[in-house]
Order: sequence, then structure tokens, then C-alpha cells
Amino acid sequence: MLKINDEKCKGCGICVKACPAGALSLSDKKAACDADTCSLCGACVSACPFDAMSIEINKQASEDLSAYKDVWVFGEQRNGKPAEVVLELIGIGRQLADKRGCDLCVALLGDGMDAAAAELAEYPADKILVYDHSLLKDYDAERYSRLLTDAIRAEKPEILLAGATTTGRSFMSGVAISLYTGLTADCTGLEISEDGLLLQTRPAYGGNIMATITCEYSRPQMATVRHKVFPVPAKRAEGKAEIVKKEVKEALLSSRSEILEFIENVEENVNLTDANIIISGGRGLGCPENFDILRSLAGEIGAAVGASRAAVDAGWIPYPHQVGQTGKTVCPKLYIACGISGAVQHLAGMSSSDTIIAINKDKDAPIFQYADYGFVGDCLEILPLLVKKIKAKRNGAQQ
Repeated sequence: MLKINDEKCKGCGICVKACPAGALSLSDKKAACDADTCSLCGACVSACPFDAMSIEINKQASEDLSAYKDVWVFGEQRNGKPAEVVLELIGIGRQLADKRGCDLCVALLGDGMDAAAAELAEYPADKILVYDHSLLKDYDAERYSRLLTDAIRAEKPEILLAGATTTGRSFMSGVAISLYTGLTADCTGLEISEDGLLLQTRPAYGGNIMATITCEYSRPQMATVRHKVFPVPAKRAEGKAEIVKKEVKEALLSSRSEILEFIENVEENVNLTDANIIISGGRGLGCPENFDILRSLAGEIGAAVGASRAAVDAGWIPYPHQVGQTGKTVCPKLYIACGISGAVQHLAGMSSSDTIIAINKDKDAPIFQYADYGFVGDCLEILPLLVKKIKAKRNGAQQ
């Protein structure tokens, strides 16, 4: 709530002008606040030159947090095949669960999940919780959110991890809202603090700083994690995780949407988020036809083709190839940026790459500040020479 110190308040009215909600007024030459209208935005606190205002937040848990235990991983899958990020989360989830002295569980939602559950059971989880129903065959954000929320309320996990994928990003926020808890997106680091809290680290401001976030007063502690940040763990040396089939409540499966058809993007041979090498083009390519040069190099080195938002907005390449804040977040071993200036939004999607190579005619392009190797020149001249060199070397090796 907003607190006003009448001794410090001079009745100047600056706070009244600063309040965007119109919650403040002057009464007897002192500031007064309508609590029902106040949004606690803090504008008046910043504006007051006399430090007469402050916001007090009741930082107390609304329930007994000791009732929560275990680490959960959302078992994202498509057509019965678990996403690779799930295996990565099992690895880091195992470490977190061991530090907390609790079980690691994978929540698997879908239809006909026996094979997927058996595959996941070979990795170091304790339990595979299977929610199997025909209406869960195709991902539906409304159904998945409602079902996972109900499962969490019943089982009370302390930590919930999901991949920062299109699926994870699209419905985990809804789960967090329904549970009145926090969610840290696009994490690149997870640890347990000395007092048992989950330390969730993620890049902020285009990767210029790393923010560590905690969720002290609500459960579960939720985080989505970028693909390829953590390694895939080895399979269990012996035994398997326990597979537990859970009840699916019919009342939770209603939905206001219907999937008419799923059209998979098959333009490229390599999935962008799974690729170890990505070669991306930007406005510097000049026209859509020049993406053929990138495709030629990609074919030689087994890479996926990406793009900046400028190239996608220009209609040079479809949206599924967009890398950046409004596209895909990738973390390949090698990222080659061709004709990309390096806007903050693009850097947010690829700055976690192990090695970055930049090719740009502008020696002052921001991308060079983040690149491990930079080449000042025309990528339309450099790339064909590189393709020619690779082909010649490969032909020589075959002879």
C-alpha cells in the first residue's frame, strides 16, 4: 500500500500531477490517496521531492510453502517424441532435486504416451507422470494450461521447469497466472541458494546484464529454460524411472479453439532450434534471391538458415527462420551472421551461441562487438568463395 508521511508532505501537488491513475488529491494541504484507485505504480514516489511517499508491500507467503516438494519438468513432446530440451531439463533438474533432497518428476501430457514415457524413464528422473487422453494428442494451450495447473495444485511441486520453446512460452505464463506465482523466462542458469531458493538467471537488456531472480513468497518456482544451455545427461546405468499414469479429468479438457490442420514447415532440412550451426542473413543480403548463397553454404556444412527480422519483414524468407526477440532464441555451437547489423532484438535471440562469426561491410556495425571473429567485407563476395573452397577441399579429399 502507499504510505504518505504527513510530516514530510508539503502539499506541493507534484505527486497529484504525476499520478497516472488519478488516485491522489490534496486535502487540507496534504496529499491523500484513494486506495481503491491506486495501482501502486510508484510514479508519485519518484516524483515527490520531499521523500514523503513510500510503497509498503506485505511480503508474506499466502500459504504454507513447506507443503511443496519435488522438482517437475514439463515433458514437451510432438507426435509422441519428447523434445530434446526435456532431456536437458532432466539433467539440470536432477542436480536441483539432489540438492533439495527430493524427487525429480516429468509431467508428460499427450495421447498414446507409452513409448515416450518409456524413453524418458531411461534418464535420471524418479517418476514419469503420464496424463494420457485422446484430446491431448495435439497441443492446445487452453487444455494444457488447465490440466497442468490442476496437477500442480494436487501434487504441489516446489519447482517447475519447461523449455523456452514456442510451446513452453505460449502456455506456461497462463499456468503461472492461475497459480498466482512467478515465472522467469529464457533462463540460462539455475542453482539452489543456501536458503533453498531457486536462483534463476537470465540475460536482460539484450544480454548486456545477467539478472538473477528468486520467487520467495509463492510456489511453485517456475522457469522456462533455453534449449542447449544444459547438456543432455547420460542414461541411467541401471533401473528405470517409475511410470505413473495419472487421472485426466474430463472437465478440464474443454477448449474454445479447434485445430483444423497442422502444416509443418519443411522448407529446410535442419530445424533451427536444434541446429549446431546456423547461418543467418539480414538486410545486407539485398534481395531474397541472395539467400540461395546462404542455403548453398548451409548445405555444405550441415547448417540451418536463419534470418533477422528485417529480412523476414521484407518478405525475403518465412517467419519460422527469424532469430531474435520476436523470433526464435537459438544457442548453436556456431552462429554466422551475414549482413546483419546486430540490433539489440536480434542479439537477444543468438548471443548465447558458443561462437559467433560476423560478416558485414560496415566496420562499425554493433554485431562486431559481440562476435568472436569478424570480417569486414561483402558477404555476397565472401560466401561464394568459402563455398568454392569447401567444395574443392572435399573433392580433393575424395580423390
